[in-house]
Amino acid sequence: MGDILFRSTVHAERLRFTQEPQTAVRFPGTGKRESTSHSVRTHLPDPVIPGQEYQDVTVAYHLATRLTREPEAGRSGDDDSDG
Repeated sequence: MGDILFRSTVHAERLRFTQEPQTAVRFPGTGKRESTSHSVRTHLPDPVIPGQEYQDVTVAYHLATRLTREPEAGRSGDDDSDG
């Protein structure tokens, strides 16, 4: 699936969070779409424990989205709605 596919892998020898991270994935714009995202973590729990050091961490992130129909007429796609 996907008109847009994004994959990224990051690795850290050591990683520590001072607070639990707040994350969000958004797909702004117009038009109906099908979207998915997920990550695969190695040596990194969900949620993380603030102040704890994690070693040999890898996170692989995958995102895919595609329009399922054309945007509505007269819409520029610059707004912040989720279609």
